[in-house]
Amino acid sequence: MAKPVPTPEPRGNLHEGLALEKLECQYRRVGYIRMSEALVANNLPIPSVVGSLDAYIGAVHRIPVLAADEEHELAQRYREDEDLDAARKLVMSHLRFVVHVARGYSGYGLQMSDLIQEGNIGLMKAVKRFDPDHGVRLVSFAVHWIRAEMHEFILRNWRIVKVATTKAQRKLFFNLRKSKKRLGWMNMEEVRGIAKDLGVPEATVLEMESRLSGRDIGFDAPTESDDDAPPAPVAYLEDHGADPYLQLADADQEEHQLGTLQHAMAKLDDRTRDIIRRRWLAEDKATLQDLADDYGVSAERIRQLEANAMKKMRGAFAA
Repeated sequence: MAKPVPTPEPRGNLHEGLALEKLECQYRRVGYIRMSEALVANNLPIPSVVGSLDAYIGAVHRIPVLAADEEHELAQRYREDEDLDAARKLVMSHLRFVVHVARGYSGYGLQMSDLIQEGNIGLMKAVKRFDPDHGVRLVSFAVHWIRAEMHEFILRNWRIVKVATTKAQRKLFFNLRKSKKRLGWMNMEEVRGIAKDLGVPEATVLEMESRLSGRDIGFDAPTESDDDAPPAPVAYLEDHGADPYLQLADADQEEHQLGTLQHAMAKLDDRTRDIIRRRWLAEDKATLQDLADDYGVSAERIRQLEANAMKKMRGAFAA
């Protein structure tokens, strides 16, 4: 069983927010905030089944909700005096709201306890950044931070490969399923409607529908011997270019051809070598007329020199 998160003593010489960041790091290491410790500190009854999700939910619902003036006073104490006890009370009184938000994401196949844990991290971040002078309740401000942490957790863990990376894809991931009016693939009219409503390209809607309809499959062959089972990706995703023997052979052939080219170029006279280099090897290739102007001859003469040089070089490669 993990040890309870210790409650640090308030210190006046810490930079604002540094202590709460330490609490967040401790929370990520140990997982759940052990509600028994918090309830003892608040003189509240402790659930009989300590450590279970039901006990946790029951415990957070026993913590009283703060009134508006009390919430404002606690937020001012933390913002101005770095009072960690005030920050703890703000966090504890809003844990029930994290549970409420987490229940809305129960359809993604992830553990409710993990969603609550990530939401609590978002709540801590919201408390650290909350300004009570703006006239907004903490719950209205914190909901965005709580959802952001849950969204990031869902995207990281819903599939082995992250399915949404851009802003448009993230928006579609959480809105596409509830925007579909029927089961099955969408037609183009439905795609255009969803793209218009969400402000994303139609191609992105089609791509995300394909990703959400897929599933994770094992790369290796299945363990059971089923003749009717489809082949595993390892059978048809082989990269033939990664064969060490072929890579060594290609490198040897490339080195041999480069040596042959250098040997053939060395047998040409300076003018012909420059013509071949500028016509075939330079990044900005020269035209026949450019070379003719440089050497004071006709373009036809440059073409003849080039043709004779290419004939000699082909003979070197054929030898």
